[in-house]
Amino acid sequence: MSIHIKNEAEIEIMRKAGKLLAEIMREIGGQVKPGISTMEIDKLAEELILRCGGAPAFKGYGGGSNAFPATICASINDEIVHGIPSEDKILKEGDIFKIDIGIEIEGFYSDMARTFPVGEISVEAQKLIEITEKSFWRGIKNLKAGSMLSEYSKTAQKIAEDAGFSVVKNLVGHGIGKNLHEDPQVPNYFEKGFRDLVLEEGMTLALEPMVNVGTHLTTMGVDGWAYLTADRKLSAHYENTILITKKGVEVLTQ
Repeated sequence: MSIHIKNEAEIEIMRKAGKLLAEIMREIGGQVKPGISTMEIDKLAEELILRCGGAPAFKGYGGGSNAFPATICASINDEIVHGIPSEDKILKEGDIFKIDIGIEIEGFYSDMARTFPVGEISVEAQKLIEITEKSFWRGIKNLKAGSMLSEYSKTAQKIAEDAGFSVVKNLVGHGIGKNLHEDPQVPNYFEKGFRDLVLEEGMTLALEPMVNVGTHLTTMGVDGWAYLTADRKLSAHYENTILITKKGVEVLTQ
């Protein structure tokens, strides 16, 4: 495992990237409503990223003929992550809509995700969104240089499971910096064989609980990108890029 500890100059760039990305997420999140297509939101996201001098982190990801074709991952209801935006995917009342977005600024990456209600949603859907967000915030609460990574994973899992939900196990968070995905991998759950490590000052991580109403099991969509819940029940996603400091955690995408 090769973990890149960021120096102060690198951290400053990542702060800038995180702040810009959070502002873009606020703007595109404000467009989420019944009747809008996921492609309209994608186009706005790309426009805003380019306008601030950044590059979309996801567009072209994977390379080759099956490279990811869009700026945002746009996942609706039982789509967990990596949904591809489309003119044909129109948001409707009662949906929950996940936007996952990344930016590259001056050679460094930032990554974040939110789940938005589309109009009025069910009580269960609202609880799912809230618990997913809570599992992130509770998970990072006591982290700092010297903490074990597993403290996040155990707490995130407990919050989700205590609420009666399940945690996706074949998709995880990750280190981030000069690359969109770096070591270490960060599961949102803890089980035998967990690769634990001591957190160090200057580590930057993208932590992202993915929480399902039903089973934790997933299936792959026909496009080869979107992951769906195996039982087609709802899933929510919440992600921030964070910095580990001596005193705690600095959330860079707020």
